[in-house]
Amino acid sequence: MRGHRTRTRFVVISISLVVPACTALGAFALQSLSHQLRVEGLGNEGVLGRVEAGSPRLAIRAREGADLAGLEVRLDGKPVRTRQASGRLILDAPVLAEGGHELTVKSHSGLPFLNDISRTFTVDTTAPKLRLSAAPVTRPGAPVTVRGRVEDAGQVKVSVAGVPVPVGDDGTFSRRLERPPARIDVAATDAGGNTTRGYVNAVAPYPLTRAAHLTAIGWASSAVREPVLQLIKDKKLNAVELDIKDENGEVGYDSAVPLAREIGAVKNRYDARTVIDTLHGMGARVVGRIVAFRDPILAQASHRQGKDHRLVLAPDGSPYDGGHYGKLSFTNFADPEVRQYNIALATEAARLGFDDVLYDYVRRPDGKLSTLRFPGLGDRTPERSIAEFVAETRSRVHPEGAYLGASVFGIAATRPTEIAQDIPAIAQQADYIAPMVYPSHWAAGEYRVASPNSSPYDIVNRSLADFAKQVKGTGATVVPWLQDFSLGVHYGPGEVADQIRAAAGDGMHSFLLWNAGATYQGAALAVLR
Repeated sequence: MRGHRTRTRFVVISISLVVPACTALGAFALQSLSHQLRVEGLGNEGVLGRVEAGSPRLAIRAREGADLAGLEVRLDGKPVRTRQASGRLILDAPVLAEGGHELTVKSHSGLPFLNDISRTFTVDTTAPKLRLSAAPVTRPGAPVTVRGRVEDAGQVKVSVAGVPVPVGDDGTFSRRLERPPARIDVAATDAGGNTTRGYVNAVAPYPLTRAAHLTAIGWASSAVREPVLQLIKDKKLNAVELDIKDENGEVGYDSAVPLAREIGAVKNRYDARTVIDTLHGMGARVVGRIVAFRDPILAQASHRQGKDHRLVLAPDGSPYDGGHYGKLSFTNFADPEVRQYNIALATEAARLGFDDVLYDYVRRPDGKLSTLRFPGLGDRTPERSIAEFVAETRSRVHPEGAYLGASVFGIAATRPTEIAQDIPAIAQQADYIAPMVYPSHWAAGEYRVASPNSSPYDIVNRSLADFAKQVKGTGATVVPWLQDFSLGVHYGPGEVADQIRAAAGDGMHSFLLWNAGATYQGAALAVLR
């Protein structure tokens, strides 16, 4: 919850016409003059704001045919230079200082009944003070009541999420939002048009989550599933990360998303509601993983249908060869149909009861940008497009009560353009960032660690400290992916425990364990208290 102050100005206008004891002719002349002359540029309700006071545009307007040449204009008693244009007398007024001012107009026409016209006004460059109360949120999408207070209540108008709200005599206001956005903007505007802006974060704190990865096929196998469930029963884990859509583009349950059914992605390996009910019945959370833009099934179907705009392309317009992932493996993150397909799956999963939607491969393929084309990207950067996709997803899953996470490469903290993962930008739009800081995946010397794979504590602790800095102030938390597999160096319980300890040293007590075969080492895990 933060406020931003803007300089403001207030103006109050009063009008007085002074004439001698009037004859009938004098009274008529006074009435005539009052209809002929009008002062312009004194602000809304006689209040000048910062812009108007900094560059005043004051003018005297008369009825058509009236002579302005004989008028003398003074501001605070000092002569003001004027010039005539389009039937008006334009004032070359100086920058107006804070406080009260008087503008007088005097006629030297020689007529005895024409006396001074006076306008008094005030310039106030202090913005209205806006104070916002914290808005506790229990879960994503839960109703939120925004409360606050402004000073000078009678002079200030307030809007919450773009909707005007009544302000009480004591300056207090409130508005309940049944389906709030993650950030609720509040504005307080005074009579001079000066505005103070603030916002309330309607973000639910992310609950402690210690999860192990399971594929859809793995869940369907009792030999793979049951040892993971036993870790939950033993209170060593409190969540399962289960594939919704995997690296092959296969959707694990009987999805009703039309495009998933059209392209043959639905494999129906588990019943989503049964899985969720089972895990919730054990007191465990369910994190649904969606591999977003690495999607061979969608890529191949799109190419067959002549819809190559859904694909990452080479400069010559042919499908990108995919590098080590294989041809027709990556879809185009900038394409609206590809984006909506993934968002539809995410929204469906949230409605089914998945506690989280966790994107993976929410990125472009690695490789030089000069070798890649993304139809529809326009003048946006890949990094911006990815962050906008995450934001659009959150606007859909939050109302359904689900958290949103984004899995990212470990190198993204220092090289965001290599795969289009700008950590601060993504963190602004997600509930958590899940960096894959597997020690086996770091090059020698990263974060001054000579042999990362042989130093799991050091590389995890140092890299996650960098991610903590990247997400600071965004409202997102960090839930790292940790390595429970051997690659080049044997990893036993000690190496896994070292990573967990390293993450905790950075204040990160939630984590996700990865083992492609779903064989996890319970000896590395402490009992949850």
